[in-house]
Amino acid sequence: MKIRNYLFALLSFGFFCNPLSAQQTAPPQTDARFYDIIQSASPERIEADIRKLVSFGTRNTFSDTVSQTRGIGAARRWIKSEFEKISKECGGCLEVFYQKDFVEKTEGSRVPHSAWIVNVVAVLRGTEYPNSYAMMSGDIDSRSSNTMNFEIDAPGANDNASGMAGTIEAARILSKYKFKHSIAFVGLSGEEQGLFGGAGLAKYAQENNWEIVGILNNDMIGNIEGVDGVISNRDFRIFSEPTPANESEGLRRARRTVGGEVDGNSRQLARFIHKQVQTYMPEMNPMMIYRLDRFGRGGHHRPFNDLGFAGVRIMEAHENYVRQHQDLRTENGIEYGDVIEGVNFEYAAKLTAVNAISLAGLAWGPKTPEDVRIGGAVQPSTTLQWKESNDPNVIGYKLYWRLTTSPTWDNSRFVSGVNEFTLEGIVIDNYYFGVAAVAKNGSESPVVFPYQQMRRR
Repeated sequence: MKIRNYLFALLSFGFFCNPLSAQQTAPPQTDARFYDIIQSASPERIEADIRKLVSFGTRNTFSDTVSQTRGIGAARRWIKSEFEKISKECGGCLEVFYQKDFVEKTEGSRVPHSAWIVNVVAVLRGTEYPNSYAMMSGDIDSRSSNTMNFEIDAPGANDNASGMAGTIEAARILSKYKFKHSIAFVGLSGEEQGLFGGAGLAKYAQENNWEIVGILNNDMIGNIEGVDGVISNRDFRIFSEPTPANESEGLRRARRTVGGEVDGNSRQLARFIHKQVQTYMPEMNPMMIYRLDRFGRGGHHRPFNDLGFAGVRIMEAHENYVRQHQDLRTENGIEYGDVIEGVNFEYAAKLTAVNAISLAGLAWGPKTPEDVRIGGAVQPSTTLQWKESNDPNVIGYKLYWRLTTSPTWDNSRFVSGVNEFTLEGIVIDNYYFGVAAVAKNGSESPVVFPYQQMRRR
């Protein structure tokens, strides 16, 4: 009788167990290190850095490059020195350098004279994927009402000393850790004249075969008082384009049948950041804006998007236009100008923390799954397939699905030991699907949307 019961138990286990899956136990869902990173963001250090950047008078891209106290030359040298100071404190962990391109006067209507467009780059080299980069950028330059006037004072306290100070602070925090992927902290020039700095660095990355996991462009992260009358130190926006600008015609045709109109790599990066914030900073309210940038306007992530790299813009939710791109003046009782009094340093620290935990999540995480495919036409189930990773730190995969109208990945299942899995009872016609790689520490890659159908056997 005991033998018969034992055999029955074995048969039952074999019948009900999924033979494709070696284990179904997911790793931990939170990592205590992220809370330490959040707590490390210092409003005081950010304030000091913003005040220093404002002290240069103007940081117009075409302003003085020789003076030690005024103009963009002095500003970028100071930024470089700060990165070098951080590197010294972490035993030389940062590779700090200038990346530059020469821009001719004929290249744009906002170019008053030919000049070098100089970016400052600091790389925290990854231990396993040194040529794979998570990037955070802030803009060095500022402007007045007339961007062609490169001599007038243009303090640019919020636009964009706040984003630049946040980038420096993120470097201070994350330099205390080791990461699998590299992290690049970048100060970009020439944003106000036509996104020249971003275009130059994006081209540099392409020519040097950088694999960019994602770039987080920070432009204005310090204002909480909007012209719309809203005051909020919790709301912020994540702008992302729906699909890559350089995608193939074949991929565009595929979307007509498989969907995924809002599932490009930049949109998945936005969802990754959104999830990080909801997990570790639930007090914040991230707004995913389904648009490349603000209406009719552009930011420094765009040149990277143009080349197919995943990139988003992170910024305040409620703008104050009287403090942007304005000559310093008072008219009808209204004080115009982007001055230090308009910056909320606590809020800037919060958005710096948002960036830092997002960068850390990307850089600690595994690489995204490759060759993700989907099948399930006229079936009561959906099958996902991917190339098995050879990374020993990858413990499994997270299969995600959502209603086609949902902005976020709402449902998931962890699987391990397989490169194909069938979600029984989940009809392919009613949902969108994606796959993320999962490491032993619980970190995940951004989700990959399966634009390709499974090969028929």
